[in-house]
This record gives sequence, structure tokens and C-alpha cells, in this order.
Amino acid sequence: MKLIRFGEAGAEKPGVIIDEKYYDVSSLVSDYDEKFFAGDAITKLAEAIKTANLPEVDKSVRLGAALARPSKIICVGLNYKDHAAETNAAIPTEPILFFKATTAIVGPNDDLEIPKNSVKTDWEVELAIVIGKKAKYVEEADAYDHIAGYVLHNDYSEREFQLERNGQWVKGKSADTFAPIGPFIATPDEIADVHNLRLWLTVNGKTLQDGNTSNLIFNVPFMISYISQFMTLLPGDVITTGTPAGVGLGQKPTPWYLKPGDVVELGIDGLGSSKQNVKAYQ
Repeated sequence: MKLIRFGEAGAEKPGVIIDEKYYDVSSLVSDYDEKFFAGDAITKLAEAIKTANLPEVDKSVRLGAALARPSKIICVGLNYKDHAAETNAAIPTEPILFFKATTAIVGPNDDLEIPKNSVKTDWEVELAIVIGKKAKYVEEADAYDHIAGYVLHNDYSEREFQLERNGQWVKGKSADTFAPIGPFIATPDEIADVHNLRLWLTVNGKTLQDGNTSNLIFNVPFMISYISQFMTLLPGDVITTGTPAGVGLGQKPTPWYLKPGDVVELGIDGLGSSKQNVKAYQ
């Protein structure tokens, strides 16, 4: 099943995609939030849809983030060997973890706002995992039982804030609009092999990232198990799993970054695509 949220920002309704058409399921569920993912709601929704007379939604509607604001976004850094190499970083021996503020979340096609005083706003196409069951000290063999689905994410990063302003990476990851999520959450049955998905990203039509999840350093079940040793993952929480080579920081011979007027497009096999127009801070 593919889950969407549609409508004006702050007033999104839950929906589904069936045969490439959008349908409103707000009569069946209130939202795709912690309460929804915590129960058996995905299975119940799939059953209810079979007999419900769902209103169709015009596909020109704005899509919001594919889930309501979660308790946290946990990011795994330098999780592709080629990305570590392009940034002159050592291959991690354990996952590098950092947080991204949930206030950064926006719809998949909403504008990207370059932060005030930013000169190094960068892009990162990433596979994100949506947690579907409370996870604490989870064994790797049981990790898949805790997944509600997968979603496309652009982990925008301000490199000066992240790397040159001291302290933790969160400062460079959390500006408003820095977490477009969607267009939809795909339940695990929609994805044949999560470790063989192409990820791509273009800026102004030029392909800059073209990778595959087969090159993850730490795979999906390991990440869930590892993170759950240090914190409780709640239903609806997002784990964003790292980016392949091709970010602005890694461009040769000289790094370059986004500017107003640029257009960023990205996608992952089975998880659709998104597009952000880059705007200056107002």
C-alpha cells in the first residue's frame, strides 16, 4: 500500500494511492501518526479500503509530508563508501548518528528555503525507514518486524553550519524546509529488495547522484537494531539512512552549493520522485 497526505500545509488529510489514483481515507483514519503506526492500522486500512466508497482526489493537489510530524528523525551519516571517500572521511566502524529537527519537515514538492546567512546549502538523496512498532534493544533478526514502510527523503545540509561552526551536525541539518519527505510511504510488501534500489538526484537537470542501496555500509536491519540499543524508537519515527556520492561538498575540483533559482529533483526505485525549487530566505 502507498500512503499519502494531501492538502494545504498544516491541514493535510490521509490518503492512499490505488492504481496510480489518489483517494481520501480520512473517513477511515485520522492521520498517519504515532497512534496510527503503533497499532494494526495499516492492515485494517487495507481491509477497509476493499469495501469503502472512497472519494477520489485530484492528482494536482499539494502533497504534504507522507506522515505527520514524528517524535524524531534519526540520521545515519557517511553510510555509503563512495560518499565517505568524496568527503575525505574515514569509513565508519559503527554508524554515525545525529538528529534532524522535525520542524524541518515539509512536503515533497515544497520549496527549499536557503537559510539566513547560508553559503553552503547542499543536497542528499536518501532512503528513509518509517518505524511501525516500538523498538527497544531489538535483535537484528527481528528488525523487519518494526518497519511500517519506506519513503524518499532529501537530507538537506548546510555544510558551514554542520562542519565549521563546532558542535554537533544537527545545526547544519535542521533549518526549515530541510526535510522534504514523500511523495508516499510504501509498505514493505511494495519493495522487493530494499537493498537493491537506485537513488538519483539532479540539480537543474544535471545528474549528480546516481547510487544504489546495495552499497550501504550498514544495512537496514542492522541500523534499526543498532539505534535501538541507544534509544527507544517510537511508531512513526524516521531513520534516514545516508546518501551516495555526488553531493555539493564532494564536487571536483571545487565544491559548489545551491543558489536561489536552482531546481532539485530526486527519486528512488519504488518510492517515487520529488522536486524542490530553491528560494532565498525572506
